[in-house]
Amino acid sequence: MSALVAIAIILLVLAAALAVLAAARRRDTSNATGRLSRETIKRDEHRRGADVTEESVPGLKGREIERAAVIARTGTSVVPAGSTAPTIWVPPDPETYDVTRRQFLNRSIVGLMGLGITIFAVVAFPVFLWPSGSGGFGGVIRLGKLADLIADIQKNKGFLYKPEGRMWLTEYPTSAIPKAQVAYKGQACLPGMEQGLVALFQKCVHLGCRVPACYTSQWFECPCHGSQYNRVGEKKGGPAPRGLDRFPLEISPDGTVLADTSSAKIVSGPPIGTNTTGQEAEGPHCV
Repeated sequence: MSALVAIAIILLVLAAALAVLAAARRRDTSNATGRLSRETIKRDEHRRGADVTEESVPGLKGREIERAAVIARTGTSVVPAGSTAPTIWVPPDPETYDVTRRQFLNRSIVGLMGLGITIFAVVAFPVFLWPSGSGGFGGVIRLGKLADLIADIQKNKGFLYKPEGRMWLTEYPTSAIPKAQVAYKGQACLPGMEQGLVALFQKCVHLGCRVPACYTSQWFECPCHGSQYNRVGEKKGGPAPRGLDRFPLEISPDGTVLADTSSAKIVSGPPIGTNTTGQEAEGPHCV
């Protein structure tokens, strides 16, 4: 019980102190409102050069003295804010607007071109500068054993596709080797043909479409524009300007076949009219 009484007394004392402070603040505020000190009035007179003071114009207080000073100095009353006429909107000059738009478009185009050149220089340019490593297209590829490759060609009805080299492998007939030695004399593809193997680039020499094998005719037939090549890549029909390009093959003593797929080593296809095997279509065409 005594504790509750002590707490109540403390609360009453605090409430009384707050009341006294609030009353003192209100008294100070009321004394300061509406009356300027002599020092403040003298500073205003010096700054504005006005002759209006609280003594010269009795009854004026605060802002009324400031308004009276403005009237005395300018001869006009203070214009309330917002009383002047609104400024008339004038549309921008179309020529100036067009010039600004052209500048924006020109700078955007130049910026995009610069960005594209930078990306090419950082990413694409080194790819063209540095030679491709072996083991993938653009380098030397190990295809496997010669006997195994020929067996796979025969199992796949005369055609064997090697995606890592982007090439078709076909068997070159032994009976046609004498003609090949004349038609392909001095070319890098001849040694592989003499061993019974041809590596043909999958790309049509007309416009670069991928040429599939047609298992019914036993030819290569381009679905894009109808160019046709026999099984060893010699042109038989269509708009192609020559036979299929081919990769040189190297066959090691143990029978391992290596194909060089670098662009500098690709052998251009034989000219129109080359027909060393005498192979004609063996069935319906696919194109």
